[in-house]
Amino acid sequence: MKNIYIILGNNTMKKKPLDIIIIGAGIIGCMTARFLSRYKLNILLIEKECDICMGESSANSGIIHSGHDPKPGSLKSEMNLKGNLMWENTAKELSIPFKRTGSYVVAIGQKEFYNVKMLYERAILNGVKGIEVIKKNELLYKEPKINPKALGALWTPTTGVIDPYSATMASCENAVQNGVQLSLNTKFLDFIKEKKKITGIKTDKGDFFAKWVINCAGLYSDEVMHKAGLNLNLKITPRRGEYFIFDASKVTLNTVLYPVPTEKGKGTLVTTTTHGNVMIGPNAVFTDSKDLRDTTRLGLEQITENAKRLVPSLNIKDVIAQFAGLRARTNADSHDFIIEIPKGYSGFINLVGIESPGFASAPAIARRVVKLLKDAGEKLKKKNKWNPVRKPKPRFKELSHMEREKLVKKNPLYGRVICRCEEVTEGEIVNAIHSIIPATTYDGIKRRTWLGTGRCQGAFDYPKVIEILARELKMPETEITKKGSQSRFVYRKTKDLES
Repeated sequence: MKNIYIILGNNTMKKKPLDIIIIGAGIIGCMTARFLSRYKLNILLIEKECDICMGESSANSGIIHSGHDPKPGSLKSEMNLKGNLMWENTAKELSIPFKRTGSYVVAIGQKEFYNVKMLYERAILNGVKGIEVIKKNELLYKEPKINPKALGALWTPTTGVIDPYSATMASCENAVQNGVQLSLNTKFLDFIKEKKKITGIKTDKGDFFAKWVINCAGLYSDEVMHKAGLNLNLKITPRRGEYFIFDASKVTLNTVLYPVPTEKGKGTLVTTTTHGNVMIGPNAVFTDSKDLRDTTRLGLEQITENAKRLVPSLNIKDVIAQFAGLRARTNADSHDFIIEIPKGYSGFINLVGIESPGFASAPAIARRVVKLLKDAGEKLKKKNKWNPVRKPKPRFKELSHMEREKLVKKNPLYGRVICRCEEVTEGEIVNAIHSIIPATTYDGIKRRTWLGTGRCQGAFDYPKVIEILARELKMPETEITKKGSQSRFVYRKTKDLES
C-alpha cells in the first residue's frame, strides 16, 4: 500500500498507511473513533467543517431517550436501549454533564391515555426497565406545571439529558488523546476503489489510503454511500426541527415531557437541560436543503402552541434563544438505522439514517462497528495504555469561592470574567483556544465553554472574545469568524474609515 500524507491544519506529516478512515466528526464519528482508539490502529477522522460537532450533533434535543418509542425488533430499538445504559459510565469517563431526569409521555384526553397504555406495551417489548403508567393525581403531584387536563402519563425513569456539544467534543478529545488523527476542513470527494473493494478516499486535501473506510457523514451519508455505488435509491431528505430556549431564571422544569407520539415522530417536547434552561421543540418540516437551518415565525407559533398543551404556563416572552437542527430521515419504509458492511463490498462500513434516537444510541453504535470489524476477520489488538478518562477543565461558574481563589492565583486570567451571564473567564477561553482540539472561532469557544448562551446571547462578550482570539491565534481581528468560512465579524476598524 502507498504511503500517505495526513494534513492537520497547516502541518503535513508523512505517516504509515492507515488502518481506518472515519468520515464525519459528529457524535457517531467521534464516538466510533474513541471506541476504536483502544486498539492498535492507525486512524484518521476527517471533517469538512472547521470544527467538530457542527452538523446534526450540534442542534438537537440533548435527550438520552429511554427506548420506549422505536419499533420493537428494529436495530434502532436495540441501539437505543443499549446506548442509554452505556451513557452513565461514558459520561463519567469523559467528565461531561449527564442527568437521569426520567420522562413523562403525557396524555391529554381519553384517546391519548389509551395510546399511552399501548406505548407501555411497546416499551416492555423493547426491554425498557422501571416504566409505569401513572394517573392524573400522581402526575400533577410530581410535576405541577403539567396541564391539569392531563389524564396520566407513561413514566420512564431511564431517560436522561446531556450536553450534545460537550459529549461530542469530549469523545473526540479522548480519541485524539489516544492517538486518533483529526483533519478538519477536509471534504470527502470520492472513494478509491479496486472493483468492490474500498482502498481509500479522495478529498480536497489529497488522497488517503486505508484498509477500512467508515461512513459517519450524517446528513450526507447517503451521498457518501452513493459514491461507493451502493443503494442509489436510498436518499436522505432532511427534516428541520426548530427549538426555543427559556431564561433559566424565569422557567424551571425537573424532567422531560413528551406528547403522545404519532407516525410523524415524538412531537414537540418540553424538557430541562443540563444547564438548567427549559427548551421546547422540535417541529418537523421536510426540506430539500442540508444546510439551511433558519427559524421561522410559523415554527415558533406551532412549537409554542404544542408546548403549551403540555405546560400552559409557558410565556414566550421568556425565550432567550432559538435555533434549528436537521435530522437525517431516509426514504426507506422502515426508517431504521443502517449499520452494515454491505454485501459484496469490502473495506467499507456504512452508517446511514442515524436520526433520533441517534445521540442516545451513539456508544452502542460505536461498539457495533467494532464488532463488525471483528466479524470481518480483523484481529484487533488492545493497547496496553489506552486511557478512557478525559480530565475535566476548570469551569469557573461551578467552583467554590476557595477553589476560585486558588485558580486565580495560579492563573490570573481566570479572574477576568468575559461572559457575565454564564461566568466564563478569559482563562477558560484561552484554555479552549489551546486545547487538544483548538477552538479557532467564536462558536468553537461557545461549544467548549458555554460562553454566549445566557440572557444576552453574547452581546456583551463578542468584542472581547474577538480580541482574545486574534491575540492568541496571532491573526488580525478582521479574520476572526463566528463559525468559519465567510462569517467574519468585522471588516475594518472604524478609525480606518476615511473622513
